[in-house]
Amino acid sequence: MTTSPAAPRTEAERLLEESIASVREALAGLKYGNVSLTVHEGRVVQIDVTEKKRLKPN
Repeated sequence: MTTSPAAPRTEAERLLEESIASVREALAGLKYGNVSLTVHEGRVVQIDVTEKKRLKPN
């Protein structure tokens, strides 16, 4: 049984995969907070991460 080579990715698919990888990286290790995406013309152009620190009451 032979497998056909993977179809070449389009530029749009490559950009989408890069965006998803960047979002995963932003989420890694984030316990509390927000991740905000800015999208222009269907593409992620900015990722903002706001991390919140939870303090234990005395």
